[in-house]
Amino acid sequence: MGRAVARANAIRFHGHEPHSHDVPHLVYLVSGTGKLDVDGRTVLLRAHQSAWLAADVEHSLELSDDGMALGPFLDPGAVPPGGRTRILGQMRDLDDLMLVLLCVAPESDEERNPFRSAIEQVLRAVTREQFPLTLPEHPVAHAIALEAPYFDGTLSELAQRHFTSVRHVQRLFLDETGLPFARWRTRARLNVAIVNLRAGQGMRTAMLESGYTTKHGLLKAVSRECGLPLEELLSAPQRTVELLDEAA
Repeated sequence: MGRAVARANAIRFHGHEPHSHDVPHLVYLVSGTGKLDVDGRTVLLRAHQSAWLAADVEHSLELSDDGMALGPFLDPGAVPPGGRTRILGQMRDLDDLMLVLLCVAPESDEERNPFRSAIEQVLRAVTREQFPLTLPEHPVAHAIALEAPYFDGTLSELAQRHFTSVRHVQRLFLDETGLPFARWRTRARLNVAIVNLRAGQGMRTAMLESGYTTKHGLLKAVSRECGLPLEELLSAPQRTVELLDEAA
């Protein structure tokens, strides 16, 4: 029905061609599914899932026949972790907020601003990093730091890709971050994994996004770095975020 009668808000039912915005933007699926083309990949969003986009990120959205989407603009400072795009699973707090947004249908910036602030608070809460990490300033070490959490290979392979030696990388990381490279990389990977878990993405997605090949390997790293009993994590992996919050 929405497709048939919508005029002013037809984009919510039909999707849109490639474009970008000069402020950060949230694409939220109210119902159905949507194929979001962004950053050179196609992401299938299901009802109550969303994509948090930075300013000037080109994207397009194709909705299913029963699909409906909302696309609230955010404040200029509401940039997703990583600076460009963050795909988010279902979050109860965001669902409740979007339901209120639909009912209120704000028409002015004065009415929209409280929603923008509330949406950003929810997004920040689910994407906060478990371990604050210092990025090395040396150009080569900095480039390796950006790649290390997602690269499947060894430090030796990373060093070769950046035309340097393993020993040089290890020395730079220890001098500039205060952590050995191996521990820095583990914590960076756990940041990625835990952010995905907080965003409702599930254990498998958290593994894939953070470079872990097994659930046991990921939970063992969580146990070691966060001081949680491995047996408890393995017996109830779905409670990982809850256990982290309880231990904080």
